[in-house]
Amino acid sequence: MKRFTIFLIILLTLIAAAPVRAAECGAAAMILYEPRTGTVLEEKDADAQMLIASTTKIMTALIVLEHCPLYETVQITEPMTGAEGSSLYLKAGQEFTVEELLYGLMLASANDAAVALAVHAAGSVEAFAALMNAKAADLGLRNTHYMNPHGLDAPEHYSSARDLALLTAAAMENPTFCRFFSAQERQFRGITVQNHNKLLAEYDGCIGGKTGYTRASGRTLVSCAERNGLRLICVTLSDPDDWDDHRALYDEAFADYAFLTFPLEAWSSVPVISSAVSPVPLRCSEPYALVKKADTELLVELPRFVFAPVEKGEVLGSVTLKEKGRAVLRADLTAACSAPVDPDMRLRPWERLRSYRDRMTGSTERPDFISV
Repeated sequence: MKRFTIFLIILLTLIAAAPVRAAECGAAAMILYEPRTGTVLEEKDADAQMLIASTTKIMTALIVLEHCPLYETVQITEPMTGAEGSSLYLKAGQEFTVEELLYGLMLASANDAAVALAVHAAGSVEAFAALMNAKAADLGLRNTHYMNPHGLDAPEHYSSARDLALLTAAAMENPTFCRFFSAQERQFRGITVQNHNKLLAEYDGCIGGKTGYTRASGRTLVSCAERNGLRLICVTLSDPDDWDDHRALYDEAFADYAFLTFPLEAWSSVPVISSAVSPVPLRCSEPYALVKKADTELLVELPRFVFAPVEKGEVLGSVTLKEKGRAVLRADLTAACSAPVDPDMRLRPWERLRSYRDRMTGSTERPDFISV
């Protein structure tokens, strides 16, 4: 079947910011990660096995959510109390829900809440750590091993900046986790907990995070920010200036990168002649891409129209993304549904020719090239 094609060219000519430079970040290890496409925007010793302090609790929360209903009651026993460091100061005999302890875990970074949740979920800290390590293996975290649910320094308890970014991306697929990850303050049973991550209140677009600190690990920080549909995860390990580093990395990345979805709304379907199913909607084999804003060209090739029948999945056009003239992505535009021939609408050859002529000369005709 002959195709009459047109081309849409979009030039993204915004001025690019200076590139994000890991060398300017004070962290011993870091990564800036875009989870939807798996793109690493910047990294520095991202696979080094390091102490991670309370960023451990991202995995703790994820495991608890996979094993315990939020409404379940946790009976506080003596082994759950007295954890070193940040604490809710739990006492034997108290009762809390899993949900309440998760707020204590993620906002106040309470180590006793971590122990209580671990023992409740798995029977012991050791059994819970085994669940954490099994999940790490499932997620492909190659430089991660857990010994406890809170992140206090321990032999063989470590992770990497890359693994923390991958873990956070996976955890944020769980909407309930995101609720705890993004909460700034909660009150329960006379206790008020506030999130230690001040980026939530101070950085435009921050949607979550987890802090950590021990003397041995230094300051650790995992955060997530989103602007204009572009979501980024930033991890810094052993970084004395983590707040400012996260801000700077996000600012430069949001200024320099854009997130595109294909096809563009105005070009998301193709008219079908001789079918009651018209226009047929399009699907893109690579529906999105992360691009630099400067020197980026998007070329969309589509037919003006097609003749029935059209099969679902049939390739009708293409999208090509170029950066500085070099193609970096090509994707097919396919029919999202079938468009069979309607016998009542079947056209004779001369009628098809007239229909084509009318479309070519009509006021609604698509231009051959459009530059935005």
